[in-house]
Amino acid sequence: MEVVFEPDLVPGRLIRRYKRFLSDIQLDDGREVTAHCANPGAMLGLKDKGLKVWVQPATNPARKLQWSWRLVEFEDGHFAGIDTSVPNQVVGAALRAGRISELAAYGDVRAEVKYGASSRVDFLLTGDGLPKTYVEVKNVHLRRQGDLAEFPDSVTARGAKHLDELSDMVAQGHRAVMFYLVQRTDCAALSLAADIDPTYAARFAGARAAGVDVLVYDTDINRHGVALRRALPFKG
Repeated sequence: MEVVFEPDLVPGRLIRRYKRFLSDIQLDDGREVTAHCANPGAMLGLKDKGLKVWVQPATNPARKLQWSWRLVEFEDGHFAGIDTSVPNQVVGAALRAGRISELAAYGDVRAEVKYGASSRVDFLLTGDGLPKTYVEVKNVHLRRQGDLAEFPDSVTARGAKHLDELSDMVAQGHRAVMFYLVQRTDCAALSLAADIDPTYAARFAGARAAGVDVLVYDTDINRHGVALRRALPFKG
């Protein structure tokens, strides 16, 4: 596992998610707790009252919120990760271990490197005889039909800006990759939710035309952790 949940997660049922970063949860032992929700998005289909969820206790007794919401477990046994900090951890570990075949030739992986207009790229890859490669990672957990994952789940001006900056890197002679990590175990492909954010869809089309590469991977998720699993097709 690239991300291991330590201490162990505790099961419960979602009461409500509110103020973007807060959630009330009733643990299976009957206690009602407030947990941090590390997700600024709309969380469509992932914030319904009564959903089975998994939360993690804090190890620091001085922390304001003593619980963090990590997973949703659906009735069919599939999981979705709701923590948007996890994809960068998973992709970073996989890059350093050479587990992403399309990027395995790069020997040096640096995170949070300044580039573009006052931005930081998630990962900058370098290797002998290879162009610098700029990699932006996006979390995906929206599923509305069949086994199709979609991005984004809300309007993302920041995401559109990243597409423009990746296009600029290609124009300067570098390589750029838009990497979508699907934090669900029940999806087999990815598409854009153009109805949710048509501006992002238009910028995405422009970035692909400019030469930005697109990679999609899904994850293996259980109550113990999250790991990179396999490449998925992009449908668009």
